[in-house]
Amino acid sequence: MSKISLKGVIDMHVHSNPDLRKRAYDDIELMEAGIRVGARGIVIKTHQGTTMDRAYLCNRHNEIVHSGDNDFTMFGSITLNQVVGGINPVAAETALKLGAKVVWLPTQSARGHREKMGQSLDGCVEVTRDGKVLPEVKTVLQLVKDYGAVLGTGHISPGECFVVVEEARNMGLEKVVVTHPEWWVVGMSVEDQVRMVKDYDVILERCYAQNMGGGKYKSNLPDNVEIIKLCGYRNVMVSTDGGQVENPHWELALGEYLDYLADHGIPEDQIYYMTHTIQERLLGLDQ
Repeated sequence: MSKISLKGVIDMHVHSNPDLRKRAYDDIELMEAGIRVGARGIVIKTHQGTTMDRAYLCNRHNEIVHSGDNDFTMFGSITLNQVVGGINPVAAETALKLGAKVVWLPTQSARGHREKMGQSLDGCVEVTRDGKVLPEVKTVLQLVKDYGAVLGTGHISPGECFVVVEEARNMGLEKVVVTHPEWWVVGMSVEDQVRMVKDYDVILERCYAQNMGGGKYKSNLPDNVEIIKLCGYRNVMVSTDGGQVENPHWELALGEYLDYLADHGIPEDQIYYMTHTIQERLLGLDQ
């Protein structure tokens, strides 16, 4: 059992079955794990499109089976990969109308992702051209703003990320999260992460571990401690990006993560802020 309580935590990036890649938990199992540890919520993510319908069914199951004896909520999202037509404003607005709380820019379909993976760029989902966001990206950003949702930058490159974030901020988006900038596929330097926070006051999502390929994972925890101290805890959100069969089950990974932060000099009030306060604001639970 972790030393830092998981009661009330919210993890805004977890993968579960059904998925093209086998995950450790399915949606219901993940929900039950969240309820067991007293979590407030989880945002489920898939590279294959949307999860807000799956989140709805989890919440109905919770209501029917547990009769309202917990305050856990599953939240859904959309990821703008090729499977939904890429930067598709119709798909994004439909997801938002159905309750999606996070809109992720392309992940596995992103140009930056495919370049790093040595994959074909045919059909990759572009977000910028000539240093400017594409018109359809701007439309999606406006939708995210209108619905009070969260923009996640996905697996786009650092250069693209700066262009997108600047446009988002100029448009008045308040809820902007840079998706696991530490992952080598995204590859945002520490200096750029510091600059991103300083110039745009965004949230850096720092995750438990990163996929190094071949089923091998590297712990991000030492680097996460460093970035918290460099950028300040108010701009760093703790997420697991969990669900892999190669890593500990979601709640174990999160418990290990929080204990590591505490054991390496991060005060408990700051850990609380990075696991509760930021997420409550992003999801509108603080109103």
